[in-house]
Amino acid sequence: MAENRRATELDKIRNIGIIAHIDAGKTTTTERILYYTGKTYKIGDIDEGTTVMDWMEEERKRGITIVSAATTTYWKDHRINIIDTPGHVDFTAEVERSLRVLDGGITVLDAEEGVQSQSETVWRQADKYKVPRICFVNKMDKVGADFFATVKSIEDRLGANPAIMVLPIGVESTFKGIYDLLNRKSIIWSGEELGAKFTEGDEVPQGLKDKIEEYRSKLVEKIAETDDALLEKYLANETPTVEELKKALRKAVIGYKLVPIFAGSSLRNKGVQPLLDGVVDYLPSPVDLGSVKGINPKTNAEEIRKLTPEEPMSGLVFKIQNDPHVGKLTYFRIYSGKISSGSYSYNSTKNKQERIGRLLLMHSNQREEIKEGSTGEIVAIVGLKESGTGDTLCDASKPIILEKISFPDPVISLAIEPKTKSDQEKLGYALKRLMDEDPTFHVKTNHETGQTIISGVGELQLEVKVNTMKSDFGVDASVGDPQVAYKETIGKTAEGEGKYIRQSGGRGQYGHCFLRVEPKPRGEGFEFVNAIKGGAIPSEFVTSIEKGVRETMENGILLGYPMVDMTVTVYDGSYHEVDSSDIAFKIAASQALQAATKKAGLTLLEPIMKVEVTTPSEFMGDVIGDLSSKRAQISETQERSRATIILALAPLAELSGYATTLRSMSKGRASYYMEPSHYEEVPKNILEQMLAKSTFTGRVSAQQ
Repeated sequence: MAENRRATELDKIRNIGIIAHIDAGKTTTTERILYYTGKTYKIGDIDEGTTVMDWMEEERKRGITIVSAATTTYWKDHRINIIDTPGHVDFTAEVERSLRVLDGGITVLDAEEGVQSQSETVWRQADKYKVPRICFVNKMDKVGADFFATVKSIEDRLGANPAIMVLPIGVESTFKGIYDLLNRKSIIWSGEELGAKFTEGDEVPQGLKDKIEEYRSKLVEKIAETDDALLEKYLANETPTVEELKKALRKAVIGYKLVPIFAGSSLRNKGVQPLLDGVVDYLPSPVDLGSVKGINPKTNAEEIRKLTPEEPMSGLVFKIQNDPHVGKLTYFRIYSGKISSGSYSYNSTKNKQERIGRLLLMHSNQREEIKEGSTGEIVAIVGLKESGTGDTLCDASKPIILEKISFPDPVISLAIEPKTKSDQEKLGYALKRLMDEDPTFHVKTNHETGQTIISGVGELQLEVKVNTMKSDFGVDASVGDPQVAYKETIGKTAEGEGKYIRQSGGRGQYGHCFLRVEPKPRGEGFEFVNAIKGGAIPSEFVTSIEKGVRETMENGILLGYPMVDMTVTVYDGSYHEVDSSDIAFKIAASQALQAATKKAGLTLLEPIMKVEVTTPSEFMGDVIGDLSSKRAQISETQERSRATIILALAPLAELSGYATTLRSMSKGRASYYMEPSHYEEVPKNILEQMLAKSTFTGRVSAQQ
């Protein structure tokens, strides 16, 4: 497609993501889209490990998506940039960063399972970034598939307002096509040509006549309610035209008032083409979004950029990927203006100038080199040195910082030790690259034991990272057992004094300060307040006090876990003209903080997980009993077809090896899913046991 044509037709660009619960069929749906749009000539299969989008060795081995892959394709002269995101909660950062740069989304649901826990999580993430969506009820051919129950769960669990666009023709093994309510036509797929062939007809499928009339009038009414002109027409008993309805529905979808629902079976190649039509008809183009807001780093005033190629260049780095062929790839969403290879760009987040090396258009891990990228496009840049996830690149003469991407804190960690000296050198490099790629992956060194501690949001994530280190970077390392990432905090306000004085012949050391500690609400982090009056401590030493406080908090006081959710105020102290130094005040701050927190009711916080167990009903009692013994709070149980779903909140510390326990309890028939929910205080009796154990074994190594 010619460069100039591509740049002018902004309204024909769709940046969409495919989001869903694990195993709902996201990657399969993407593979079908690529096949029907002519991007691939052979359909990939997850079970055979031949998918285009899951190209990583680990992904093909496990049959799951780990990194969000980006690709570009065309449908009905519209350009569709697709990002296939992971469904597994351990890779939530991938979903978060993809949603931040998408204009629209397709939520894929399993017709038998309906809305599952992670469908809710990704739906809330999409709400946070205000991403208009359409839903695709997949697996209509599966035993137990129930289209209307799934739509009901969209209404109940997601709080969405569904607009049913199609009715399935047949169900389970008899599912053969859909009836398009707006256009009043049936679409039947013939199974032989991989779903690329289908027949359209005006005849009403047998037994569906009443349902079609009922659901079409409901759809027209729902659309009319969102548009005043249409509503007048509707109330005057005039029939709106299909074009009018489509136009109003598009506006309603972009305004988050309605969610169109499509149905099909991606694996059986049915229902994907109408879904693509829905993407073109109802999801927004950059033109519909109009503008993007940001902050001017020089003035801190709000700036608005129109999403047009004529505006100054601005865009967001949303992903870093290490590519074996070209090195570091930086995925970049261009919000305004144009970017060209060989030019310079300004990283306003880090206040650094960056040179754009090459520009690539990605098709999963295949690439096409381009000279210029324009508004609305998603490109990969080669050659950036400093830029990381969430950074803004822009025109240096018109700086802007766009909204960053927020990521969850780690809840689980492992100790990792390289086996040989050469592994030690490779380990540092590998960890740095993996941290660049994944903002939820943290690394720190425990100075007491010399161990390297890696942390993340789930065991699977850490397992994948360790395997990637071995396969991609050739690092052979021993790995400890997963550890829970506890945190320390305080229960009440208290004060403490720290005084560090050393007089030896020559220059001495002198640092002296008073600190007040106050608890903050859960999740609010740390705040340092300087309340020194009358120059009792010079400002350069106040900075040293803050450093001392931060270092002590990082290493913990009670059991060596990082401290959170508290305000530390330095309100008094004294200094010596000659002997005071940076190090003396850091030590005094550490002493004062320890003295204050020991009076402030030091306590431990533990990560609480949201757990959803799907089990055949006969094992429900055993599962609930077992969860209760793990300090879990059961929040509700739901019946769905032949299974019971148990929703609970449980401490991560009690859930180690839960997969094995559940498997043996249910003869392998139950499955579970969990994601981090929040942090809560560890009960007193358990804290006492932990303290007793740590005194017995010597101070516990600081695991984070």
